Amino acid sequence: MIRGKAWVYGDDVDTDVIIPGPYLRTKEVKELASHAMEGIDPDFAKKVRPGDVIVAGRNFGCGSSREQAPLALREAGVACVVARSFARIFYRNAINVGLPVVEANVTCRQGDEVAVDFSAGTVIVDGLTFRGTKLPDFLLVILQDGGLVAHRRREKKEKDGRL
Repeated sequence: MIRGKAWVYGDDVDTDVIIPGPYLRTKEVKELASHAMEGIDPDFAKKVRPGDVIVAGRNFGCGSSREQAPLALREAGVACVVARSFARIFYRNAINVGLPVVEANVTCRQGDEVAVDFSAGTVIVDGLTFRGTKLPDFLLVILQDGGLVAHRRREKKEKDGRL
């Protein structure tokens, strides 16, 4: 379970506002993080703190398939994105880079404390529990390992250790 401050956004937050195109040339994740959400919230990267949670409406991460979008959020300190729904490619990219995502229809205000239980698929705000979609166990393992690449490395290491 994670607990963090809520950053609240609406519907259709696209990858162009999560990490604007001009910053895609860099491979430095710290540089990407310094521009996270700049297209919709220019001060986000300066104010977000490790463990904070983005709470959004429908279709979060729509637009292009840029993997840098969830990577920038994760590196900026976002511990989880909770949204009513996600663009499919963003959802998968988030899992791949180790950024937890939970589909749930949550009502809260900017700055509220949010608690997210990934294994139960629940989000708690001000004593109210919002039920969402529980992540399948295999995705929880990938997230616990830090993303898909780290997960596959761990699997390979375990396999090689058994030979």
